[in-house]
Amino acid sequence: MANKIISQMPLPKSISHKFAARNVLTAKDALSMTEFELMELLDVGFGEVASAIAQISEIVCPPCQTALELMEERVRDECLGSRLPTRLRGLDDALCGGIPFGVITELVGPSGIGKTQFCLKIALLAALPTSHGGLNGRVIYVDIENKFSSRRMIEIGAKSLPEIFHKEGMAREMAGRILVLRPTSVSEFTDSGDGSDAAALLWQRPFTFGCVAVTLGIFLLLQSSLQQIKLSVLEHQVKLLIIDSMAGLILGDLEGDLKIFKQHPLAWHISFIKSLAEFSQIPVIVTNQVRSQSCEEVQYSFQAISKVEAPSNQERVESRLVASLGIHWAHAVTIRLVLEADSGQRFIKVTKSPISPPLAFPFVITSSGISLISDEGIEVKGLVINTIHGQGCSEIFASAGKSYD
Repeated sequence: MANKIISQMPLPKSISHKFAARNVLTAKDALSMTEFELMELLDVGFGEVASAIAQISEIVCPPCQTALELMEERVRDECLGSRLPTRLRGLDDALCGGIPFGVITELVGPSGIGKTQFCLKIALLAALPTSHGGLNGRVIYVDIENKFSSRRMIEIGAKSLPEIFHKEGMAREMAGRILVLRPTSVSEFTDSGDGSDAAALLWQRPFTFGCVAVTLGIFLLLQSSLQQIKLSVLEHQVKLLIIDSMAGLILGDLEGDLKIFKQHPLAWHISFIKSLAEFSQIPVIVTNQVRSQSCEEVQYSFQAISKVEAPSNQERVESRLVASLGIHWAHAVTIRLVLEADSGQRFIKVTKSPISPPLAFPFVITSSGISLISDEGIEVKGLVINTIHGQGCSEIFASAGKSYD
């Protein structure tokens, strides 16, 4: 809410123009200054400044709501379709219809577990016409690790949505709605630019899957920034933002130095992405990597091991997998889905959700994308909720035949 644009608020034009002329662009910019500082900067009287600040505060401050009002709002939102269905029935039922609008949904898991497969399928679903259950809009896909595969995306569409992709021109139209960004560093991702090179055609290439022939246009948005992404969301009917992966961007820029990472100004990026989701009311999906955490390293005070419980053999240091980016990022996420492998079986696990208990769904990856083995979720309890398993990954990939990482 703090990043709401002042020029888009119903303020008097005279004061709105003065804010813009003095580079006071967002509510946060204005509310970070005192009335007297604004009087001096804008060269206006106290009454005009006080009135503008009161209006801005009222607009960005969320209203108080009762539990009954929140419940009625949720029912109303579900009726209006404020979720993007994943077409994984059990998962959609657990999330009351699918990926929610206006919040960040995170996919966490080890490399090769299926996070990008999930993103490719959900990007296609968002691009579908509303008559086929989609959002009928554009998708911005931020491909940090160069894992986006146009061939694989079209294969998923042709196999899982044959009634749509076999129609002449439909596959090309769907693929043309997905804009792929490839920033190479966090500085490139966040630097501002004039947008003159905002979109450049990277390649056009024909692919054939059975009787489906498509020409897929992939766009490389050069010198992109979060601000430009926000403008694109507002101006070009963007209905879904995917960042794959945020950890790859941040940790890659810091070359894996966790000491520097702890001091890295990640808070601003978290705040901006959250506000972008809230302001535009679109689903935002972000993938995250995992890292090894020793038993001596704790994220929360209640995870600390007492001296009595500590292992007597100090040379043996156990470790476990945890999500990257730390606690501050975890708090910014509304829905966390963990993709893991345990004893040779893949699971997608709902570990954080305000509307669902912790549930795990076994799944496989086929030519049509991710498919649930069972729509009945397995209830997860205790420490298993926050445990990320990576056991059996190699066996899964070895037996899969064709790799769908």
